[in-house]
Amino acid sequence: MSVVIRRVGSQALLAEADGLEQVLALRSALDADRPRGVRELIAAARTLLVTYDPAVTAHPAVAAAVTDRAAALGPAHEDPAGAGRPDGEGIVTLAVRYDGEDLSDVAELTGLGVGEVIARHTGPLYTVAFAGFAPGFGYLTGTDPVLRLPRRSEPRTAVPAGSVAVAGGFTGVYPRSSPGGWQLLGTTDAVLWDERRDPPALLVPGSRVRFVPEEARR
Repeated sequence: MSVVIRRVGSQALLAEADGLEQVLALRSALDADRPRGVRELIAAARTLLVTYDPAVTAHPAVAAAVTDRAAALGPAHEDPAGAGRPDGEGIVTLAVRYDGEDLSDVAELTGLGVGEVIARHTGPLYTVAFAGFAPGFGYLTGTDPVLRLPRRSEPRTAVPAGSVAVAGGFTGVYPRSSPGGWQLLGTTDAVLWDERRDPPALLVPGSRVRFVPEEARR
């Protein structure tokens, strides 16, 4: 695997990869054997931000370590299921009311019945690949290929907190009311972000997540 390294200030660098699978594989490799002085590994769809302590190490050493780890992964390495997940992490189960405004539209777009859409969405075990957009919003991989749909052509000005949605190959849950263009499948009462909690986010990178219809939890 090859990456492009870019300096970010005096305490970080950005590794640019070909895609999410490569980013997660690189994060997993670095997390398993952290180079000296590395503090945080923050993944995004095509990049990995690596922060470090300048009192302990320097940019050339960290850049060399990241480049070496990437090269060791090979040119076409893909992150295996669960890679990058901290050992011992439990599965976060979210009960969902499948009452989303776009549920019937998703059924029409996919050629499935509403019940099959729900079954396809609750079938996989998801992984939080990275976080962003808003505090507590995790980008979940593992979405059934049939539900890998584009964003709405006209985003909503306000999506209710707890909305469970799909777009661009990801599943996500809106932690608070905000604008958004994802396809809404349902809602959950789970609190995605609570500053009194440690960590505040319910879904952190590496978390494993399962969705279940609310009736199944009763």
